[in-house]
Amino acid sequence: MSQTPREIEALIALMARLPGLGPRSARRAVLHLLARRDSVMAPLAQAMATVALQARDCIVCGNIGTAEICPICDDMRRATGEICVVEHVADLWAMERGGAFRGRYHVLGGTLSALDAVGPEELRIPDLLARVRAEGVGEVILALNATVDGQTTAHYIADVLAATGVRISTLAQGVPIGGELDYLDDGTIGAALRARKRV
Repeated sequence: MSQTPREIEALIALMARLPGLGPRSARRAVLHLLARRDSVMAPLAQAMATVALQARDCIVCGNIGTAEICPICDDMRRATGEICVVEHVADLWAMERGGAFRGRYHVLGGTLSALDAVGPEELRIPDLLARVRAEGVGEVILALNATVDGQTTAHYIADVLAATGVRISTLAQGVPIGGELDYLDDGTIGAALRARKRV
C-alpha cells in the first residue's frame, strides 16, 4: 500500500495524463514542484487557474486566446486574403514561430477519420467554406500533416472549395534544410523527388 497521501497521488495521476509524462515522470515532476512550492508550484497553480478561467477558442479561426477574437484575426494588417488551414492550434503556433506567414488561419481541430467517426461537421470545414465566401479569400493554403488522414482531409477540402474559385495550395514537402538523404524515410525522398524544381 502506498504511503503517499491521497491528494499527492491524485496530483501525480493528473500529471501522468499530460503528453510525454508517464507515471514515473509525473512522480518526479510532482516531487520537483513540492520541493519548490513557493517559487514554482504556487505561481504555476495560479497561472493554470487564470488560464482555465480566461482561455477561449477564437470564434473566427479556432485559435486559443483570452478574447472572443484572437489577436491574429483582429489584426487588419493580416487581412491579406490568404487563409492557412491547420489541424491543431499547436500547428498554428508552429507556423507563427517561423514568422513566414502573415495571413490568417483556420484551425480544423483534427482530421477526417471514418474509424473515429470524425466528419466535416466536427472539423469546422463548413466554417472554412463560410469564411472563404464572406471574407473575399483569394488563396487557401492547406498546411496539414503528411499522414493518410491529413492528405484525405486536404483532398476533401480541395473538393469542397473547388466551386468557390479560390486558389488552393499545399505546403511543399521533401528534404528539410540540413537534412541528409541517408536519414530520410522513403516517403519523404519520394515527395522531394516529385516536387523537384529546375536549377
